[in-house]
Amino acid sequence: MKHIRNFCIIAHIDHGKSTLADRLLQTTGTISEREMQNQALDDMELERERGITIKSHAIQMSYQHEGEDYILNLIDTPGHVDFSYEVSRSIAACEGALLIVDASQGIEAQTISNLYLALEHDLQIIPILNKMDLPGAMPEEVSDQIVELIGCEYEEIIQASGKTGLGVEEILAAVVNTVPPPKGDEEAPLQAMIFDSVFNPFRGIIAYYRVQNGVMRKGQRIRFFNTKRDYNADEIGVLKMGLEPKKEVRAGDVGYIISGIKQANEVKVGDTITSTENQCESALKGFEDVKPMVFAGIYPVDSEDYEELRYSMEKLQLNDSSLVFEPESSAALGFGFRCGFLGMLHMEIIQERLEREFNMTVITTVPNVSYKSYMKKTPDEVMIVNNPSELPDPSGMDKIEEPYIRAQVITKTEYVGAIMTLCIEKRGELQNQVYLTQDRVEITFEMPLAEIVFDFYDRLKSVSRGYASFDYHPTGYKASDLIKMDLLLNGEQVDALSALVHRSNAFDLGKRICLKLKELIPRQQFEIPVQAAIGGKVIARETIAPMRKDVTAKCYGGDISRKKKLLEKQKAGKKRMRQFGRVEIPQNAFFEALKMGDN
Repeated sequence: MKHIRNFCIIAHIDHGKSTLADRLLQTTGTISEREMQNQALDDMELERERGITIKSHAIQMSYQHEGEDYILNLIDTPGHVDFSYEVSRSIAACEGALLIVDASQGIEAQTISNLYLALEHDLQIIPILNKMDLPGAMPEEVSDQIVELIGCEYEEIIQASGKTGLGVEEILAAVVNTVPPPKGDEEAPLQAMIFDSVFNPFRGIIAYYRVQNGVMRKGQRIRFFNTKRDYNADEIGVLKMGLEPKKEVRAGDVGYIISGIKQANEVKVGDTITSTENQCESALKGFEDVKPMVFAGIYPVDSEDYEELRYSMEKLQLNDSSLVFEPESSAALGFGFRCGFLGMLHMEIIQERLEREFNMTVITTVPNVSYKSYMKKTPDEVMIVNNPSELPDPSGMDKIEEPYIRAQVITKTEYVGAIMTLCIEKRGELQNQVYLTQDRVEITFEMPLAEIVFDFYDRLKSVSRGYASFDYHPTGYKASDLIKMDLLLNGEQVDALSALVHRSNAFDLGKRICLKLKELIPRQQFEIPVQAAIGGKVIARETIAPMRKDVTAKCYGGDISRKKKLLEKQKAGKKRMRQFGRVEIPQNAFFEALKMGDN
């Protein structure tokens, strides 16, 4: 036990976590030169393509320090705010964390939020100044920021470069010397916490766990504490570059178990594994249930594929426990699922993984957030509104609440004005403004979650020329003056484009959506009115002109009444067409209509 070290890597997105992890694997000889590739731990095709980490990856390394052999369990974590749940799970399985800061960028929003997560779990922090090989590196400035943030000494900051391998030996020595060994009792009954799982089509579900107390042996009869199901430990072992079978996995170790589980709902992340004969008294404190931020409907293109989609979603949920879904049906799209995501990138990744890994082509509806409504008759009862169509009758409604977030933006001082304008436009309230250095400032806003779902991040990047980092935390619900705005095409309501909007924004937004749809919807043979309405009152209108055939082309000379007669006949035909005509809306129109940006 005293020769085991469990640690993770935390940092803002793109600060070089995976590259540094590659160097650590190389130095310890865990991976041979032949097998070496960039982002060695990222095993998903999508991760390599985008150059980001989506899943946490655990791996065991052997390291010799001062004549002693040590086992180092490393977990590489994602940096994007949408995958912070992965980070919190990884932190729960560790005693130490490498805090990586880019020497050319300095401390960013996600650096701070991940650091606080680590400090909550009493992790030993090792500060590392990465990308020292860059010509734009500012070691003195950034070191000052780190000292100010975590209160360490200058000498404790390790200067490193994931590209050149600078400082890797110092990092490994610091892990051995400063990270405490895991606590646990090998004689106690078995207690192991599941922190991740993955589905293998040939071997069933593989669960990854951290043993807190006791010893797990091959062939042992084990029990999942919360589900109360018993299994045989057919194969156990540790996580190297592949799975390495062992006879036993002891307290303090991170390992895997294969027990022939086929059903996805039998394995829950955060569950405790114990022995059937000598059961532990209580379960380990698992992870909090994830709270989805953004909701959207996912429907199969062909309604016959519904069961196949359900099966694929369950498999995906194993590997990504932050995905939440429940069945729902729509008049236009048939049967599908109402899914909860942590953010827009998370939603995009899920959609792409369904296509790549399970060959499922899906239709995604417009994302929105969930609201709480209270009725006058029953003011204590809360109704959760996930969709604008579920909103109860406004006449009987007492109030409606929307989710709020605390948003942290770290940027250069020259962009403060533009960012404040953007946040105030999005109904944000300034809470705090702190100067981290002379030219870096941290702005804290309280704002509605619905305002950041679509284009906030893109616009933030463009007004700050990419020099702003963003992080947010939910703070709860607040009462708001919200109204339901419907969109009518040719007098027919389009459910998918209905939205709950703030009363002050309704007229402006209605006008802009109508203009946008006018551009996006192709012209038909008949005139199409595009209207935005609140209840029975139309607040904005645009008209899509019809395509017209020149029916008077053959009339040369003669009496004008001949032309008039033909035009009247055409007019009557168009009117009749309009009564029966259906307007097809292209898929991209849904998203584009709500991505309103600056136009």
